[in-house]
Amino acid sequence: MDFATVDLERQARCGFPEVIFAPGKTCQWLEEIVRKLSDAGQDVLATRLDNEQAHYLADRFPAAEQDQMARTFWLKQSAVVGPQGRVAILTAGTGDLPVAQEAAVTARAMGVAVDVIVDVGVAGLHRLLKRLTEFVSADAIIVVAGMDGALPSVVGGLVSCPVIAVPTSIGYGTSFDGVAALLTMLNACAANVVTVNIDAGFKAGYVAALIAKQKTEGTGPR
Repeated sequence: MDFATVDLERQARCGFPEVIFAPGKTCQWLEEIVRKLSDAGQDVLATRLDNEQAHYLADRFPAAEQDQMARTFWLKQSAVVGPQGRVAILTAGTGDLPVAQEAAVTARAMGVAVDVIVDVGVAGLHRLLKRLTEFVSADAIIVVAGMDGALPSVVGGLVSCPVIAVPTSIGYGTSFDGVAALLTMLNACAANVVTVNIDAGFKAGYVAALIAKQKTEGTGPR
C-alpha cells in the first residue's frame, strides 16, 4: 500500500497486532488496512473512529464489534480463549466514561477480564469505599478522572497493584482541557500510581492488560 506499511510482525514481537489509529485516514485506507491485518489472521483493533468511518467499516465488516461510546472497531480473528487476568477501571464521573470505555475495549481485545466502576470520585468518597471489594483484588487498576484529578492517588493508597491514572479533558476553564488533572496525577503521593497522557484510554488499557496477563502467566519481573 502506498499510504501505509502494516507491521504484520508486531504480534510476534509484542504479543498483540498493530492497532489502527483512525484520525487522518480515509475510509478506504482504513478498509485496506483492516483487510491486510485480517487476511493475515490477526485481530484488528481500531480506535478513535468518527461516525463516517464507523458506518463505512460496519457495512464492510459486519462481524466486527463497534463501540459507539469508545469509538472503537474490533474484528476478532483468533480463537476464543478464557480471559487472562483482571483489570478494574474506575471513573471519577460519568463524563469520563468514553475514555474509560476505550480502555475497557482495548483490554478486552487483549484477552483480559474487565470490570468498569463508574462515578466514584472524591466528591463522595463513600461511593468509592462502598465498591472497594470489587477492585481491590484486580491485577491492575485504571483510574480515569478529569476536574482536579485526585482520585488515582486515593485509589493507590487502598490497593497493592499498579494504578494507571488517565487524566481527561473534562472540567471547567481552569482545568485547561485536562492539563490540571495531568499535573495532579504526575504528582500523585501514592507510589504505585503512574500516569498516561490526557484522554489516553487506549494506552492505559493496553498497559494494564500487559500487566494483568504477565501476572497471570507468571512472566513478570522477579
